[in-house]
Amino acid sequence: MRELHRLGAAEARAEISAGRLAATAFVRACLDRIALREDTIGAWAHLDPEFALAQAGAADAALAAGAIPGPLHGVPVGVKDIIDTADLPTEYGTAAFAGRRPTRDAEVVHRLKAAGAIILGKTVTTELAFYGPGKTRNPIDPARTPGGSSSGSAAAVADFQVPLALGSQTAGSILRPASFCGVLGLKPTFGDIPLDGVIAQSPPLDTLGGYGRSIEDVALLTGVLSGKPLALPALPDRPLRLAFVKTPAWPQGDAAMREAFEGLARRHGGLIEEVALPADFADTGGLQRAVQFHDIARNFGPIVDAHPDVISAKLKETIAEGRKVSDSEYAAACKRKEALNGALDPVFAAYDAILTPAAPGVAPEGLDSTGSPMFNFLWTYLGVPAVSLPLLEIDGLPLGVQFVGRRGEDAHLLAVAEKARQRFT
Repeated sequence: MRELHRLGAAEARAEISAGRLAATAFVRACLDRIALREDTIGAWAHLDPEFALAQAGAADAALAAGAIPGPLHGVPVGVKDIIDTADLPTEYGTAAFAGRRPTRDAEVVHRLKAAGAIILGKTVTTELAFYGPGKTRNPIDPARTPGGSSSGSAAAVADFQVPLALGSQTAGSILRPASFCGVLGLKPTFGDIPLDGVIAQSPPLDTLGGYGRSIEDVALLTGVLSGKPLALPALPDRPLRLAFVKTPAWPQGDAAMREAFEGLARRHGGLIEEVALPADFADTGGLQRAVQFHDIARNFGPIVDAHPDVISAKLKETIAEGRKVSDSEYAAACKRKEALNGALDPVFAAYDAILTPAAPGVAPEGLDSTGSPMFNFLWTYLGVPAVSLPLLEIDGLPLGVQFVGRRGEDAHLLAVAEKARQRFT
């Protein structure tokens, strides 16, 4: 018998639409997997099996009545618990919002439902999508962090509990968990996916994206969320040209990670060339931090003031630091984004994508921290698309390779990443 919970989104949708698989059977298989693993992994903040099965039953009935299936018809999706759902609580990963029940779906949840998707449940987020860890453990090694802030989404997809899940990124909250959990994660171009009904941390940086187990599945999900089908283009009939970029964070990556990436570059020297960032990037280390922390102080400061007893010390420290960022410093940091994107144009003109680490190393041991997003800061700040693929391994633990593309060229980036995956594995 097939292990139904292991089906990818595109494969499951095809089977359901053709009448070879009932959505109820697929959803039940995912729920059975969750029941088996939730005590170990803890990926879910809110789960209502009856609600999930009722949606699946409605999807099966619609097909039986002759309905035209949507692009995600009958496919279960996990929704990060910072995204409003009218049918399930949305508590933002903090006791400050315990019991919160939105009256409306976020726009992306509305789009998922319109595409025929099943809202399986709400996945664990760190505290207010920042650093404070939730209950989730890494499915590869439960003694290690899954990363954050999209902890539950990455772990649930990696552990075959759901084929797709939504995440968000303001620093490294999609790509770092993807690397640590050994799953594929995409942070799309900033602004492509609406944020209506999603908690605002830093509006110039906040980006919704998601997780899947294949490029095809992530493209399918992103097309639904953005409202623009994401068809991967045909690439030129020539070898890839990838620019291996060591950002200013490179020396802070651990030795095993650096060796793994340099080894990858050596093995594929005809495809990968080390390229230095333009001189304009020499002093960019604090830009993302200035924008994010200033906005956290503004947006989360009132929450902390109202609920000081349930907010972590780390978030309180961040708010204190963010309040020291002046409005002029904030405006200057926001303004540099356009010039820096322009400075990357020659790189993207000469190479198909930038290749760079997705994390400083494999998932750290322990659950008190979600690891560092230092290798994601720059790309999040610039608003460019980035995807992490689990192409490397250190001592049996996954390590993501981050591919970065030009703004607005998400489909091209995914096509490049898929061609690289085929070439490197």
